[in-house]
Amino acid sequence: MTLFRRSASVRQLTTACLLAAAACGAHAEAPRQNTVNFSATAHREVLQDELTVVLEAVKDGSQAADVQAELKRVLEAALTEARALIKGAAPEAVSVQTGGFNLYPRYGNNSRITGWQGSAQLVITGTDAGKVSTVSGKLNQLNITQVRYGLSRALREQHEASLTTEAIRQFKTRAGQLATDFGMKGYTLGAVSVSSTDAGFEGRAVPMMAMAKAASPMADAALPVAPGKGTLTITVAGDVFLTP
Repeated sequence: MTLFRRSASVRQLTTACLLAAAACGAHAEAPRQNTVNFSATAHREVLQDELTVVLEAVKDGSQAADVQAELKRVLEAALTEARALIKGAAPEAVSVQTGGFNLYPRYGNNSRITGWQGSAQLVITGTDAGKVSTVSGKLNQLNITQVRYGLSRALREQHEASLTTEAIRQFKTRAGQLATDFGMKGYTLGAVSVSSTDAGFEGRAVPMMAMAKAASPMADAALPVAPGKGTLTITVAGDVFLTP
């Protein structure tokens, strides 16, 4: 009898705890009252400060190994020359790195491999547009396939920091105004997100044949370039709970 009564008491206590937990959970999950969701955005037009030039060598032949070896030779020579030209420059001003390296077969009408073609890329980038364009113009063994302007990390972070402050100020100002308009005393913040977009910094592709270098004394002249502008945008979006 004692064991039965003790088990019944345990069951009653367990049931009571479960009911209490369910009630607390239901209370915690209940939607907040007087919730307003909105966003605030800050924009700024920024002059692009980072130039990137992509150069490429294209080779073909009957044997894959021969094409690969020739591409490697040309790429190594161009890389050595580029490094010598930028020696002593700060990495953010101008830097060089290898890009894509591709090798693929050519097929004839009978669907059999008739030869091989490959390409290798070198990428020159930096905030010193004059140096980037000069180095790119001197690498005569490669053709320029793409030129694009963008925003350097340092300048992006600088503008995003101040734009974020501006967007948050706008968000808080609007939250306060909404509380006033609804006849509330104030507000408290709910879940808020901060995001950024950068329209106009996608870069511009240049057709390879149009940029192919001619064998002339002017072939190593600096590449004529001019930066454009893009728009940085910071958006703050989320919930505020209006206080009665």
